[in-house]
Amino acid sequence: MKTIDQDIKTGQFKHVYLLYGEEQYLIRQYRDRLKQAIAGDDTMNLGIFSGSDISQKEIVDLAETLPFFAERRLILIEDSGLFKKGAEELADYMASVPEMTYFVFVEKEVDRKTKMYKEVKKAGSVVEFARQKDDILLRWINGRLKKNGKQITRDAYALFIQKTGNDMENIDRELEKLICYTLDKESIEAADVEAVTTERTENRIFDMVDAVAMHKQKRALELYYDLLALREAPMRIMYLISSQFKRLLVVQAMTNQGFGRKDIASKAGCPEWAVGKYQAQCRAFSLEQLKQAVRDGVEYETAVKTGHMDDQMAVELFIVKYSG
Repeated sequence: MKTIDQDIKTGQFKHVYLLYGEEQYLIRQYRDRLKQAIAGDDTMNLGIFSGSDISQKEIVDLAETLPFFAERRLILIEDSGLFKKGAEELADYMASVPEMTYFVFVEKEVDRKTKMYKEVKKAGSVVEFARQKDDILLRWINGRLKKNGKQITRDAYALFIQKTGNDMENIDRELEKLICYTLDKESIEAADVEAVTTERTENRIFDMVDAVAMHKQKRALELYYDLLALREAPMRIMYLISSQFKRLLVVQAMTNQGFGRKDIASKAGCPEWAVGKYQAQCRAFSLEQLKQAVRDGVEYETAVKTGHMDDQMAVELFIVKYSG
């Protein structure tokens, strides 16, 4: 990110940028900043491509076309999947991009082994936008609040992050609600957060797994039916439960090997403060039980997809099996 900031500040741009990763909020911010800095409001020399069915030849032909009454031509390519397949023609072209042409690629996932990734890295700048760490989120949130003449108590902040998670887009949306709700107050308190902040589905899944771990079968099923009432698809719930058990497996294995919370959080893909909660859930399961739960999640999902099991029943069976 610092590289892009510097390029924008100096006006010295790479001819190719690749922005990818989990943190879509930041990716969009930097995509738009690059677009404005390179092309400004010039729409005539801006080519936008999206999706997996784009033509590599068409992109190369456009890149070779002189910009119309301008110094630069910008080509923005999003969600193309070019970094997960061959893309030989475009990969070869990266080494000879014309002086007047600039590329910005935006992808959710990439394969670093592909020729396309390697050639883009040689020719330009590759930036991964991972989930931001707790201290960065704290500074960002406090900065947003300060601009609006507000501050947040320690307890309120802890509750807010617990409800929103570390997805910046979700935080941004919930923060806006909180600022509007506390329009006449300078200090945001836990009661304000409780009043307007929407809890993520993932939090309810955590509570469900917690109930399963404590063998509170009735409570686990109640939480499941609450999610169904909120129109959550059974297979999405199954996916989230499976993801939770995969995370528990990582936490359990790394805890047994003596890793610290920081390393565990990085590998498990969760905030450092949440590691203790996951470790508490892990105590209800052996390592083999967690492995079996992950396998069962895959088997139940396959059974649903092949028509051998009803989706709602699949989730119920999983919950009943591990909460019994």
